[in-house]
Order: sequence, then structure tokens, then C-alpha cells
Amino acid sequence: MKRLHWIILRRLPGPFLGWLGTLMFLLVMQFLIRWLPEIAGKGIPVRVILELIVYNLAYMVVLAVPMSVLLAALMTFGGLAESQYYAVIKSTGISFSQLVWPTLVVGLLVTGGMMYFNNIMLPEANHRASLLWKDIRTKRPGFDLQPGVFYSGVDDYSILVGDRPEGTNRLYDVTIYDYTQGRNQQAVIKASHGRLQPSATGESITLILFDGEMHRPRPGSGQRTSRYEHLSFDRHQLRLDLSEFVFERSEEGDRRSDRTMPTSTMIHIVDSLATQRDSQIVNVRSNLLEYVRLDPDLSLSDLPEPRDPATDASATALDTTAVPTSYAGLRGLTASQQHVVAGDALQEARSAQSIARSASRTLEWKTKRIQRYRVEIYKKFSIAVACLIFMFIGAPLGLSIRRGGLATIGAVALGIFMFYWVTLVQGEKLADRGLLEPWVGMWIANAIMVVVGLWLVTYVILDLRATPPLRTRLWLWIKSIFGRS
Repeated sequence: MKRLHWIILRRLPGPFLGWLGTLMFLLVMQFLIRWLPEIAGKGIPVRVILELIVYNLAYMVVLAVPMSVLLAALMTFGGLAESQYYAVIKSTGISFSQLVWPTLVVGLLVTGGMMYFNNIMLPEANHRASLLWKDIRTKRPGFDLQPGVFYSGVDDYSILVGDRPEGTNRLYDVTIYDYTQGRNQQAVIKASHGRLQPSATGESITLILFDGEMHRPRPGSGQRTSRYEHLSFDRHQLRLDLSEFVFERSEEGDRRSDRTMPTSTMIHIVDSLATQRDSQIVNVRSNLLEYVRLDPDLSLSDLPEPRDPATDASATALDTTAVPTSYAGLRGLTASQQHVVAGDALQEARSAQSIARSASRTLEWKTKRIQRYRVEIYKKFSIAVACLIFMFIGAPLGLSIRRGGLATIGAVALGIFMFYWVTLVQGEKLADRGLLEPWVGMWIANAIMVVVGLWLVTYVILDLRATPPLRTRLWLWIKSIFGRS
């Protein structure tokens, strides 16, 4: 038995690592195809691009590991069935549970590793990737002169070159508009040819021009009017500041979203928000009760004096008709006193309404935040547990496929994983909108997979493949019932 277990466990790592590497490669290629056009052309150092890819490998691992577990289980147990090893094992009296339990232990270990990865390493990688993406998107494109196109990327300069041989820093037919002295005193520089000389740090570039001329207005002094200046030169140097084009890393911020926050921090925030929400509900309820509480000891002497509409503007806004005296609190009052009481009650009602609306918005915001954090917490655990569930599904399914080749196994695994992932994503959306409880939205996909796994285990243990199909047995059962009657 131990030798058999060792054979099975020795077969698992190969397919798992092979499929993990293949899936990671495909995901990296998909990432580069999608985002490389946004990165290219900005002069981003290769080291920064590699760092960005490494940080984004975290979410790729979350996708690739459960899929690799399922494929490894299918290939391992499918190989046992195809080579007739399983038939020999079953004939010796070894049960399915005795055969499979070591692989479930392996799945449990992978699940534990993924729980640590999802709750600790993944949020930190997402946070650093988010900061790096922000720095990349705010960086201006690098200095790039194109023949026949005005380049205005450098402040206070507009540069046009007639030709720039590819792969060189030589320039021909150069025209430069210099606005360093203002738009009204712009200088025009023309040169037959020139060359670019970048600095070692990349923060500046020197434009060396040959055989040219400069046209610029010069302001006059005293009573003299401005004059026009025309200069010719054999060699002229122009230093352009490119410090804004240098890629700079921003300082790490403290603000994090639910995707970039460790699970322990989210649990603490959820508890704090829930406590604040419950306390606010109690306070709002007590404040609103103050507005509607009736004092049984209230007497007529406690009522304010009637307000004169001629001197009190607020009194003119009230209805001059008599207030109905069907309310117990208004009985025995004069019409003026009834108007005073009604006006004060209206103000109190508006104040209570304002408090209720403000509290409702605050409570709704806190409830949505709690909902989103709880969804993310359950999601991290449910994806980790999926590794164990896929191992639980892959073992009986591999024994059931038997003669399925690599294409069949890949198609079956892809179908199962796509169904699981779509169910998980839809459950997350419904939970974020408050249509489902967070734990329901995040665990419903796992629950469905567990049911499928139990059915597959029953199928293998009872060897239902050797019996007639279910629809055939059902039809024979129906015929036997009607035959007896």
C-alpha cells in the first residue's frame, strides 16, 4: 500500500509543475499583449518593467494553481485507469478512499499554502503593482524627434527636423522655436545639420547645431524701441532639460483598497465599522425619539406666546386656517397658540427628517464598505479551498475518463474551471450589490463543486459505469410498473 501511495504521489508533481509553468507563461503573455503598448515609448527602464511583471505574477498564481491541481489530478488518476492499474488495484480489495487519501493530504497542504499566499503575499504584491502602475502612467513619453513632425514635448521649445537617419543622433534641416523669453519675443533658430548628445544621467540633452542662423527680437533700452537681431553661427549649443522625462518612484502610500489590504487588517476594519454602525443606529434612534416624545405634564403656561404675523416673518408662512383640534395636544388652545405649536412641530419634523436622511446615507456607505470587505475576505479563503476541492474532483473524474487523451483532459478541466470561475465572479458581483450575503456569493461555487465531487465519488465507488445508464434503468423501472398494472 505504501509503495502504491508513493507511486501516485511521485506522479503528481510532474503534471502539476508542468501545467503551472504553461499556464503562468500564457498569463504572462496575455499580460504583455494587453499592457505593453501602454508601457512602450515612455523610456521605462527594463528593471522597472520586470518588477511590474513580478508583482503581477501574484494574481496569475491565484488563477494557475487551482487549475494546475485539477489537471494534475486528472492526468495522474487518468493514467492509472488507462493503464489498467486501477482495475488491478480494485481487484486486490483496496478501496477508493484508501487509494485517494494521500492526494487529498497533498491538496490540503496546497490549500494551506494558498491561504497564506492569498491573505499575506497577494495584497502586498497588488499594492506595490498599483503604486508602480501609477508612476508609469504619470510619466511623460521620452524625448523622441520624428522627421517632419513638430516636437513640443520640451517646455518652451518647438523642434522640427527634416531628416533623422534611423539609429543615429544626427539631424538635418533643423528648425527650433525658442519661447524661453515669452511668446511675444520668440527666437527662431535654423541649422543645416546637428547632432544630439545625451547626458550620462539622462536628465538633459545637448543639441549641437552647425552652420545656421538665429532670428530674435531684442527689447530696447530707455527711449529706444525694440530691434530685430539676425545672427549667423558655425556652431551653437542648446541644452534641453529632460528631468521631467526621468522615471521616478513615488513614496509608498498608506491608502489601500480591499484588493491591496491584508485579511487581518480587513477583519479589524469590518469589526470597527460594524461597531460604529451599531452605535450610530442607537444614537439616531434615541435622537429621533426626542422629537416625537410627548410630555404628559405639559401645561398651557409652558407654551410660547403667539407670534404676530405682522412682525414675525416665520409666522406669515403658516396657514391662517384653524389647525384641526382632533389631536389631543391641541385641545383647549386658541387658534394663535395652535399655529405656534404647528410651526414649531414643523421645524422639529424637518430637523428630524434631515438627521434621518444624513444618518441613512452614512449607514448605507458603511454597510457597503463592510459588504465589500467581507466579500474579499471570503473570496481569498474560497479560492484557496478550491485547490482541495479540485483534487477531490480530479481523482474520481480521472478514473472515470480512463481512455481520455491530453486534449480530452484539458477540455474537461477547462470546462470545469471556467464554470467555477464564472460562478465565483457572478457571486462576487451579486454580493457586492447586496443581493447575496458575502459568504453565499463567495462559497456557492465551492458548494456546487463539492456536490459534483460527491456524485463522481459515488459514481466510481459504485462502479456505475458498468451498470446501464440512468435513463435506461429509469425507463425499465417505469415499464415494470406499468407492466404489473
